[in-house]
Order: sequence, then structure tokens, then C-alpha cells
Amino acid sequence: MLGVGMAETAKLIIAVALGGALGAVGRYFISAQVAQWFSSNVPWSTLLVNVLGSFILGALYECGVLFWHPSDGLKAFLVVGILGGFTTFSTFSLDVVLLFERGHWGIGALYAVGSMLLAILGLVIGLLFIRSIFT
Repeated sequence: MLGVGMAETAKLIIAVALGGALGAVGRYFISAQVAQWFSSNVPWSTLLVNVLGSFILGALYECGVLFWHPSDGLKAFLVVGILGGFTTFSTFSLDVVLLFERGHWGIGALYAVGSMLLAILGLVIGLLFIRSIFT
């Protein structure tokens, strides 16, 4: 039988997994709908999902600061699960804002710019790696 700590961890993992599935499905449906509305070379659906996810995380975070104290399981379900499946950009946005609010302007700016550049670089390296193997 699982110990108390392991049982709680298992519940959190299930909450994240279920929330992640819902968030991913939500992203898919929004992306499909936006693609029907706009035929463009601009990735409007990605922009919309990232902004919407960031807005929702900001609202949830501030509710948690001011008056709402959800359980760890509900937080994991909503933030890591749903919003993590919907977009990880929302968590990145919160990290940057919290660094700025704590007065860490230089670190926050470096983190923001560095994260974007390193993520793009990682993607390019991944593309080049696979291309070098299969072409």
C-alpha cells in the first residue's frame, strides 16, 4: 500500500495529467477555430492561446494572493495541468513578472530574453540534428 506521501504525490500526478489533457484539447479546439477565422501566415492561434493562458494565470495567481486558497491538488490541476497543457508561456510570463515585482529587473530581463533566444536556438539545433541524420 502507498504511504501517505506517495498517495498524495499520486493524486497530484493524476490531477496534473487530467488537467494537461483538458488544456491540450482546449488548445487544439481554439487553434482549429482561429485557423478557420483567419487564413494568414501569422500564427494567430498561438498568440491567442499564449495571451489567454497568461491572462488566466495572472487572474488565478492574484485571486490566490488576495482571497482564494485552493488545495494543492486543485492548483496542480488548474495551473500545471490545464494551463500547462494549454500553454507553458503563461508560466514563463508569471516568472518574468514576479522577478520584476521583486526588483530583480536585470535578472528578469535576462531571463525573458535568454529564455526566448535559447528556446529558439534549441529548436533550431533540434531541427538541424534531425536533418543531419535523415538527409
